[in-house]
Amino acid sequence: MVRIICLLIGYAFGLFQTSYIYGRTKGIDIREHGSGNAGTTNALRTLGKKAGAITLAGDCIKCILAVLTVRLIFGASHPEMLKLLTVYAAAGTILGHNFPFYLGFRGGKGIAATAGLIISFDWRITLVCAALFFLNLAVTHYVSLGSMMVYVVFFAMAVIMGQAGCFALEPPYLYEMYVVIALLAVLAFWEHRANIKRLIAGTERKTYLSKKSEK
Repeated sequence: MVRIICLLIGYAFGLFQTSYIYGRTKGIDIREHGSGNAGTTNALRTLGKKAGAITLAGDCIKCILAVLTVRLIFGASHPEMLKLLTVYAAAGTILGHNFPFYLGFRGGKGIAATAGLIISFDWRITLVCAALFFLNLAVTHYVSLGSMMVYVVFFAMAVIMGQAGCFALEPPYLYEMYVVIALLAVLAFWEHRANIKRLIAGTERKTYLSKKSEK
């Protein structure tokens, strides 16, 4: 039951659709423009750098807030499985972001929210994933490729560190955490299925952070 509560807490936070709300302040539905996705990359391409930065920050912070809320509520009563419960909260946030009921279940792809998960999960994994993402962006300019690479590395490092005893979880909870993270990775790859096809075909759109780079 406690797992479901954490998922619901996360889902409630995930319903704050940063790019959609920002787009509405500009008189548009972000989902009707660009890629049709209510996420950071589409906000950046459609509404500019400011919109992209606000969307990234908002979607990342909502996941961190969901994790902090679960820590406050269950930190004293469930310390032996708190790490697992925070992952459930983050998973709920990603689900709320991707499938907001009040927007016809049409949201984003959950990558900025995943950044919030990784930041709240472990600082070492955060540094590695951030370095990998920006290195990929600098070399290939494919946000989608970097996002999927981050999920693979996140899962791999979570397992390696978990097996090394870094998270103070008993094996049943530890293995359950691996499963939840793996399912989130599968969801991310599914949400990027069209991007994967375009990457294979060589038609995926590149993202440049400066006009000079684009030239």
